[in-house]
Amino acid sequence: MNFWQNSGLQYRDLIDISEDKLIVLSNGMSRQDIIDWLAWNDRNGIYRDEDSIKELGNIMSREEGIEIMIRQITQSEYR
Repeated sequence: MNFWQNSGLQYRDLIDISEDKLIVLSNGMSRQDIIDWLAWNDRNGIYRDEDSIKELGNIMSREEGIEIMIRQITQSEYR
């Protein structure tokens, strides 16, 4: 099971969580969990490995994904 199934959280639930709690939650996420959230949140982004290799020539690390996810959430217009 992945983070989303185990936690009972839905992607949109992260928008209302504090940055401190986001950091704690992200520690329990796999790289794929983070990619899934990023792809859901930004459909025009390049997060999935096959797209990233094709467009950028590399893949995003888990740490980069966490940074991007937290930045997108904390800078969201919905907060």
